[in-house]
Amino acid sequence: MDRTTVADARREESIGKQVRLQGWVRTRRDSKGGFSFIELNDGSSFGNVQIVAEGALPNYESEIKKLHVGCSVTIEGEVLKSPAKGQATEVKASNVIVHGWCDPDAYPIQKKGATFEFLRTVGHLRPRTNTFGAMARLRNQVSYSIHQFFQEQGFLYVHAPIIGASDCEGAGELFRVTTLDPAKPPLLDGKIDYTQDFFGKPTFLTVSGQLQAEIFACGLGKAYTFGPTFRAENSNTSRHLAEFWMIEPEMAFHDLYDNMTLAEAFIKRIITDALAKCPEDMQFFQERIDKEILTRLEGILKTPFLRVTYTDAIDILLKSGKAFEYPVKWGIDLQSEHERFLTEEHFKNTVILHDYPRTLKPFYMRVNDDGTTVRAMDVLVPGVGEIIGGSQREERLDVLEERMRETGLDPAAYWWYLDLRKYGTVPHSGFGLGLERVLLFLTGMGNIRDVIPCPRTPKSAEF
Repeated sequence: MDRTTVADARREESIGKQVRLQGWVRTRRDSKGGFSFIELNDGSSFGNVQIVAEGALPNYESEIKKLHVGCSVTIEGEVLKSPAKGQATEVKASNVIVHGWCDPDAYPIQKKGATFEFLRTVGHLRPRTNTFGAMARLRNQVSYSIHQFFQEQGFLYVHAPIIGASDCEGAGELFRVTTLDPAKPPLLDGKIDYTQDFFGKPTFLTVSGQLQAEIFACGLGKAYTFGPTFRAENSNTSRHLAEFWMIEPEMAFHDLYDNMTLAEAFIKRIITDALAKCPEDMQFFQERIDKEILTRLEGILKTPFLRVTYTDAIDILLKSGKAFEYPVKWGIDLQSEHERFLTEEHFKNTVILHDYPRTLKPFYMRVNDDGTTVRAMDVLVPGVGEIIGGSQREERLDVLEERMRETGLDPAAYWWYLDLRKYGTVPHSGFGLGLERVLLFLTGMGNIRDVIPCPRTPKSAEF
């Protein structure tokens, strides 16, 4: 008999079928009538399927009545229409095989009231909880939706390198990659001689695949990357990770406004699929994490994103009369409190801010005719703040070289990037979306460490 998932066994069309289920016991309770009810879950759906195990089964007393949360079993039996409310089906067991026992007194996630902070210390077990099972299924669906969206839009999926010699963001918070012996590195004039390293130069884990995506966009039209990125920022806030996943599309012959249009369609597609494909999981997040999340997401789907210049946003903040922790003036980098005021209190809508001061943004963003601002954009959503950052890229060679020097970068180190402007340069645009930020936005979860399978943070790389 082939294996059937719990998700399939819960559907009415399975009534009357013989099934073989395999999963983990969530609960077991005994009836006075001489049989037991077992709630079984295998990760295929948020909900469990109820198993009815009668006392006549040969291992009823010796094994079935000893089952506790966490035990792994195979159940063979028939799917029946359930007489109980809240479930369409149940399974009458004809055979119960126990694979692995689990002591409920020692099982860490059996503890009632276990906090998310505690569950991070047993990260190898937390996928078995309701919250993290729901998160895993949602993360899977969002990842699938991302690929579907860009494939349908005619983008090529590019595998950007994880090891590189350049810093796209210019922040300098990079993880070094080396084969040199840290105890006895080769020296030249008192400094480490990286010509003897594996790549012959200093190399690092990537902070972005954008520059490589531009290579392909400037030769093939439209490309996107979707992979891990790294930042050695010694931060323990609820919004920072050392390893996270980024989606970065790049489009030739697209200006900033094309970029905004694509970003809006992209966000709305992710929301639409999450609501349609993960309804039980999303309902759980509504009930247990953020009671406004579904209303907020449905509201975002119904309204066009507003497009507001940075300068206008600063004027709105200055005139608001609100006492912000971080004072407002033109030229500042907007903080979360500013972004959330704009989206949640002033506009009550998703906002795309654009045309930021050039001093706030990286070298690759196109300089406007005023010379003081660049063609940058940030998508701000209620409840989170910035979720997408992007820009029209600087396609003019002389301006790009000037911007590199202005930000302390050596143009010679980016010779290949400059070549894209020498040989058939084109206007082009792109943006970056952090997968974990999207999941915070979709679920209302409060800490980014709880939306990634194995969080990497300062002093933490256990699982």
